[in-house]
Amino acid sequence: MKAVILAGGRGTRGRPFTDYIPKAMIPVHGRPLVGHIVRHISAIKIVDEIIILADFDGLGKQIERYFENNRETKKPLRFIQDSQSGTGGDLVHIEKALGKSSEFLLWFVDNLTPLDIKNMYQFHKEKNTLATIATRRYRKEETGYAIVENGIVTEFREKPTIKLDMAECLGIYILNSKILNIIKSKKTRKELNLSYDILQPLSKKGKISAYDIGKNPWIDVDSPSRVEREKSLVNSIIKKLES
Repeated sequence: MKAVILAGGRGTRGRPFTDYIPKAMIPVHGRPLVGHIVRHISAIKIVDEIIILADFDGLGKQIERYFENNRETKKPLRFIQDSQSGTGGDLVHIEKALGKSSEFLLWFVDNLTPLDIKNMYQFHKEKNTLATIATRRYRKEETGYAIVENGIVTEFREKPTIKLDMAECLGIYILNSKILNIIKSKKTRKELNLSYDILQPLSKKGKISAYDIGKNPWIDVDSPSRVEREKSLVNSIIKKLES
């Protein structure tokens, strides 16, 4: 199975840092974010090649240079230029690189989590759907909460873990390669969003499954300040990634 890391986002939430350095290169524990992801994915036996999709004509060139000087994986690593045509539209560019692979792992670069990729893949095969998305129902909050009864605070809870009413969608997928044909059929539009333009209609037909990561730690690394603010969470993720 091929693994595709989508690293072409503009990273607007990380400005001004991401005006000069791509989001994929945000430093986390002495290594760029994308370095941690590549190391994690490459440890999975079912993955035989990693493809990084980014704007290599622009800031993304820094990603390529990093891997030229720092070998994070012994598995083949390929760099493909994106077209800034949305999270769905850009996937058309990987069709030739996928070859005869019937499925591929898609990992949005701002997701950092010790996801059990092998288990997610087995789940995907069992469900026999066109796509499986990693989700979670539990989230550790960044702020404190109060329990209020009749206008009176009865208890404070500092940064609790709460159960969500709806499953939160994370940016990690296992996709059937047939998805690319659906994307190509809609390419008359300038930009295509993978979730809303491609997967949403398929969900109405029961073609999308959800792999719950349980209480495993996860963080959206959108900026260096987020890494610093969530230092404890980041530490727990890195510890599990390196174990």
